[in-house]
Amino acid sequence: MKIAISLDSACDLSKQVIEEYDFKTVPFGVYMGDKFFYDGEISTLEIFEWADKNKKLPKTNAINEEAFKDYFAEILKTHDAIIHFDISSEMSSAYNNAVNASKNFENVYVVDSRNLSTGISLLAIYAKKLTQTIDDPKKIVELVEKRIPFVQASFIVERLDYLHRGGRCSSIALLGANILKIRPQIQVMNGTMGNTNKFRGKMEKCIGDYCKAVFEKYSNPDKSVIFITHSMATDEMVNAAMEVVKEHGFDKIYVTTAGCTVSSHCGKNTLGILYINDGNQV
Repeated sequence: MKIAISLDSACDLSKQVIEEYDFKTVPFGVYMGDKFFYDGEISTLEIFEWADKNKKLPKTNAINEEAFKDYFAEILKTHDAIIHFDISSEMSSAYNNAVNASKNFENVYVVDSRNLSTGISLLAIYAKKLTQTIDDPKKIVELVEKRIPFVQASFIVERLDYLHRGGRCSSIALLGANILKIRPQIQVMNGTMGNTNKFRGKMEKCIGDYCKAVFEKYSNPDKSVIFITHSMATDEMVNAAMEVVKEHGFDKIYVTTAGCTVSSHCGKNTLGILYINDGNQV
């Protein structure tokens, strides 16, 4: 059976990684004023420039049911089944739209990743590996869903401006954090985002401290793959994360840039490390 592994573009994968695993992807959209762009049609830098100029966030737009129906139908012309991964149902309507669309087909399986960004991609990579030895999409979904609670997906945020504009941070917290150079850690927990830690000082040092703290708390990683995902972070910031990550012996380290969904909500110089923390490897 030829099984397609599919993701929405909130997965934040580069074209190179998409091609490496032969993934199928469907794009989210973003409204910047009265102009609409699909994820990938506009750069992360353009999003930040527009948001800073207009002092408000772009509005992200989930894939609707009809678009999913057309997307699934096209893939099924060349595949026998689809396993599709969406951003957490707590964060977007995309999952419910995909589920409704899948009811028009007998062989489309939709997974609620309970995550975002490359946290979604980690599950998709695992599913892709399983297709090499398992011919039953239902069994693959069952095995993937067991690993969902173990996805460690977190980010350190340089400034709270974007979280403030999105209603996730008070004006007082914004002012205090910017004056004191407080860098909060945002983590996905039970399908939603929450503040779990904070660091203080220059961003490069904070990133190193953040990575060390994550590995100390989540100390049983599946070392087959890890993502360093960021929104226009500097080379120095990425290198600070890479220095810590390399100490832990991962087989593959992917550095990816966040797309419109994550970038529009977290702002520039956000950086995260993401891996599955159950020690299993395929």
